[in-house]
Amino acid sequence: MAELLYFTGTMDCGKSTLALQMDHNHKARGRLGRIFTSHDRAGDSVLSSRLGLSAEAVEVRGEFDFWDYVVGELTHGGRIDYVVCDEAQFYSPLQIEQLARLVDELQIDVFCFGILTDFRATLFPGSARLVELADRMELLQVEALCWCGERATHNARTIGGEMVTEGEQLVVGDMETRDHEPAYEVLCRRHHRRRLTQARARATLSPEVLPFGGAAS
Repeated sequence: MAELLYFTGTMDCGKSTLALQMDHNHKARGRLGRIFTSHDRAGDSVLSSRLGLSAEAVEVRGEFDFWDYVVGELTHGGRIDYVVCDEAQFYSPLQIEQLARLVDELQIDVFCFGILTDFRATLFPGSARLVELADRMELLQVEALCWCGERATHNARTIGGEMVTEGEQLVVGDMETRDHEPAYEVLCRRHHRRRLTQARARATLSPEVLPFGGAAS
């Protein structure tokens, strides 16, 4: 039986790397699939990993219809055994429902990868619908770490090293801090709640409690 699976975690925990590995493993067994992504940091129509790996992908925008795409491919003689969907948090709830339909009506395995919550610790609509519909949801085991050494559970948006809590939900950025451009940092809940980023901690805390000292918390 085909399944709709959701692999999730914070930023920087290896989701895109696992998506590429999943595609490789299924191809190695003679299965044919398609890769989809949305707003990848490397640009349109590419699935990229911070380890330097990448693959061509179909770009998913607001008007994209998974059901129409797959049925069109099959109608013209294509074969699709599975789909890999990276950055699934950016998909609309309707697109997630289309993916579930591929599983239920066409017996195509769907492997989704994404983060659950945005920089405000609020569920992305696409992630919320996946939680509701997925046959299984798996938390990735590669733990991203907060600057204090604890397991990171929240994604923070920063500008110049300072955490911000207002703005558009979808702003593409990376983990590298830039002076006046949005960037992202993963934090434990305690430091996300206190808006204590690594840059702010370095500026305000004494050196002896950094980087992993308990006094910093």
